[in-house]
Amino acid sequence: MTEEIATNRKALRDYHILERYECGVELRGTEVKSIRQGKLNISDAFARVERGQVWLYNMDIQTYDKASYDQHEPRRTRRLLLHKREILKLFGFTQIKGHSLPILRAYWKGAHIKMELGVGKGKNVGDQREALKEKAVKREAQRVVASFNKRARV
Repeated sequence: MTEEIATNRKALRDYHILERYECGVELRGTEVKSIRQGKLNISDAFARVERGQVWLYNMDIQTYDKASYDQHEPRRTRRLLLHKREILKLFGFTQIKGHSLPILRAYWKGAHIKMELGVGKGKNVGDQREALKEKAVKREAQRVVASFNKRARV
């Protein structure tokens, strides 16, 4: 029932994701219409806990072409909608050095746009290389299994 809008592959590459949270996002009408047209970029998006609320930064929603005079600003800060208990838990995570809140993906849930917020611990270069090696080994193993299965069918 959930249709993917955008995925932040950069965040999955740069962070170890410790926890994931589903949250709503406060949007204007022209922003929703632009998202329906596919004009959403979350590759640099992250969240911060400020004044008891969670704010979303650097999410780029391009302007809606057919809007009249009331247009939104593409990179404005937007409020994320979470329960108070979740906000306090996220605030605790952000106080730990090296932890941040990247946006992992955006998707439709019914008629609402939801964001998947991750608690990420930054990877260093060695960790990133190790992850790439593991991915290559796994892909090669899948190729070998597929070729074996293909020969077995004949």
